[in-house]
Amino acid sequence: MQFREQMYFRYTGVRVRNLQRSLRFYTKVMGMKAHLEGKMWHGGVWVELKSPNSSQRLELNYYPPGTKYYEKFKTGSEMDHLAFWVKDVDKRYAQLLKKGAKKGIAPFAQGKYRFAFVKDPDGIWIELIGRGKRPS
Repeated sequence: MQFREQMYFRYTGVRVRNLQRSLRFYTKVMGMKAHLEGKMWHGGVWVELKSPNSSQRLELNYYPPGTKYYEKFKTGSEMDHLAFWVKDVDKRYAQLLKKGAKKGIAPFAQGKYRFAFVKDPDGIWIELIGRGKRPS
């Protein structure tokens, strides 16, 4: 089964233990610039960074203790998720599940965007992002 709509890679999200320390490193040492930032519905915080001469993005994700996705640090937990921009989040989520992706988080709206998460065969989270509100 072929997908008709295009899906493109957007960014890589990494889990950080200390957001300010990581921001200093990626801006002062690596020369990146903070591009966007925000709070997640469950209490986490994210900052998206870009290098001056690249379209690739890096998202730093911080989950404070006591929030839903907080976990004690363990080697390998730094990889948080891969993000893909899609036209229709709900449709793509259903298609990916039918093709064998594992359930992550069902589609939901936050602000003017819609999100969903599936997992690959190794459990790596894959975020689907698109415009739009929750369907009626």
